[in-house]
Amino acid sequence: MDHRFEYVIGDLIANVVLGGIVGLLCWLIVGPSWNMWIAMFLMMAIGSIIGLVGFFVTARWLGAMESMVPLMFTGELTGMVVGMAVPMIQPFSAMQSLIWGLVCGAASIVIIWIANSLLRGVTRDGKEARNG
Repeated sequence: MDHRFEYVIGDLIANVVLGGIVGLLCWLIVGPSWNMWIAMFLMMAIGSIIGLVGFFVTARWLGAMESMVPLMFTGELTGMVVGMAVPMIQPFSAMQSLIWGLVCGAASIVIIWIANSLLRGVTRDGKEARNG
C-alpha cells in the first residue's frame, strides 16, 4: 500500500463514503421484522457488490488491488454490522445507519492498514519491505 499523504487521505475518504452508502442501503432494504442472521448474510453480499462497484470508481486514482480489497472489506463489514443492527435495535433511524456505516468504513481501513503493516515484516537484510 502506498504511503503518500494524498493516497492515504483518498483511501480513507473512499472507505468512509462507501461505508455510509452501504449503511444507508442496508437501512432501506432491511426491516425490523427481518431475521438478523438472514439480514447479515444478505447485506454482507450486497455490501461486497457495492464495494466492487466502488472499486471501479476509485481504481483509477488509488490503484487496482489497493482499492479493491479495502472497499470490498468495508462493504462486507458494514453490511454485516448494519444489516444485523436494523432488526436488533428498535427503532433504528437512517442517521444511525449512516453513522454506523461511516464508523465501519473508518474502522475497516484502519484494520487493513494494521494488517498490511504486520504482514509486510522485515526482510533478511533487516530493512522493512516496501512496495516500490
